[in-house]
Amino acid sequence: MKKLTLSAEPDVIAEAHRLAEAQGTSVSAMFSRIVRLLSQRDRQRPRIGPGAKKASGLIRLPEGKSDRDVLAEALAEKYEL
Repeated sequence: MKKLTLSAEPDVIAEAHRLAEAQGTSVSAMFSRIVRLLSQRDRQRPRIGPGAKKASGLIRLPEGKSDRDVLAEALAEKYEL
Protein backbone atom coordinates (compact mmCIF):
# COMPACT_ATOMS: atom_id res chain seq x y z
CA MET A 1 0.00 0.00 0.00
CA LYS A 2 1.27 3.46 -0.92
CA LYS A 3 0.99 6.55 1.23
CA LEU A 4 -1.01 9.63 0.12
CA THR A 5 -0.97 13.07 1.70
CA LEU A 6 -4.08 15.25 1.35
CA SER A 7 -4.74 18.85 2.33
CA ALA A 8 -8.06 19.99 3.80
CA GLU A 9 -9.51 22.61 6.10
CA PRO A 10 -9.20 21.75 9.81
CA ASP A 11 -12.98 21.37 10.21
CA VAL A 12 -13.09 18.89 7.31
CA ILE A 13 -10.26 16.88 8.85
CA ALA A 14 -12.04 16.83 12.21
CA GLU A 15 -15.28 15.72 10.53
CA ALA A 16 -13.42 12.96 8.65
CA HIS A 17 -11.99 11.66 11.93
CA ARG A 18 -15.42 11.83 13.58
CA LEU A 19 -17.09 9.96 10.70
CA ALA A 20 -14.39 7.30 10.58
CA GLU A 21 -14.61 6.74 14.33
CA ALA A 22 -18.39 6.47 14.14
CA GLN A 23 -17.99 3.85 11.40
CA GLY A 24 -15.33 1.98 13.37
CA THR A 25 -12.72 2.46 10.66
CA SER A 26 -9.76 4.65 9.79
CA VAL A 27 -9.83 7.81 7.69
CA SER A 28 -7.65 6.01 5.10
CA ALA A 29 -10.05 3.06 4.83
CA MET A 30 -13.04 5.41 4.66
CA PHE A 31 -11.36 7.45 1.90
CA SER A 32 -10.63 4.28 -0.09
CA ARG A 33 -14.26 3.14 0.19
CA ILE A 34 -15.57 6.54 -0.90
CA VAL A 35 -13.29 6.63 -3.95
CA ARG A 36 -14.27 3.09 -4.95
CA LEU A 37 -17.99 3.84 -4.54
CA LEU A 38 -17.76 7.03 -6.60
CA SER A 39 -15.77 5.26 -9.29
CA GLN A 40 -18.30 2.41 -9.46
CA ARG A 41 -21.23 4.85 -9.58
CA ASP A 42 -19.52 6.84 -12.34
CA ARG A 43 -19.04 3.71 -14.48
CA GLN A 44 -22.72 2.76 -14.09
CA ARG A 45 -24.07 6.21 -15.05
CA PRO A 46 -24.75 6.62 -18.77
CA ARG A 47 -22.73 9.35 -20.44
CA ILE A 48 -24.56 12.23 -22.04
CA GLY A 49 -23.11 14.77 -24.40
CA PRO A 50 -22.46 18.41 -23.52
CA GLY A 51 -25.47 19.60 -25.55
CA ALA A 52 -27.86 17.28 -23.73
CA LYS A 53 -26.31 18.17 -20.38
CA LYS A 54 -26.73 21.89 -21.10
CA ALA A 55 -30.36 21.45 -22.20
CA SER A 56 -31.44 19.14 -19.39
CA GLY A 57 -34.11 20.61 -17.17
CA LEU A 58 -35.10 23.37 -19.60
CA ILE A 59 -38.63 22.08 -20.26
CA ARG A 60 -41.32 20.13 -18.45
CA LEU A 61 -43.04 17.25 -20.18
CA PRO A 62 -46.77 17.55 -20.74
CA GLU A 63 -48.87 15.70 -18.15
CA GLY A 64 -49.24 12.02 -19.03
CA LYS A 65 -46.59 12.01 -21.80
CA SER A 66 -43.20 10.39 -21.69
CA ASP A 67 -40.06 11.77 -23.28
CA ARG A 68 -40.45 9.14 -26.02
CA ASP A 69 -43.99 10.35 -26.76
CA VAL A 70 -42.83 13.95 -27.11
CA LEU A 71 -39.91 12.90 -29.31
CA ALA A 72 -42.14 10.75 -31.54
CA GLU A 73 -44.59 13.62 -31.99
CA ALA A 74 -41.79 16.09 -32.81
CA LEU A 75 -40.28 13.74 -35.39
CA ALA A 76 -43.69 13.02 -36.94
CA GLU A 77 -44.32 16.76 -37.22
CA LYS A 78 -40.86 17.46 -38.63
CA TYR A 79 -41.09 14.75 -41.30
CA GLU A 80 -44.82 15.27 -41.92
CA LEU A 81 -45.73 11.69 -41.04
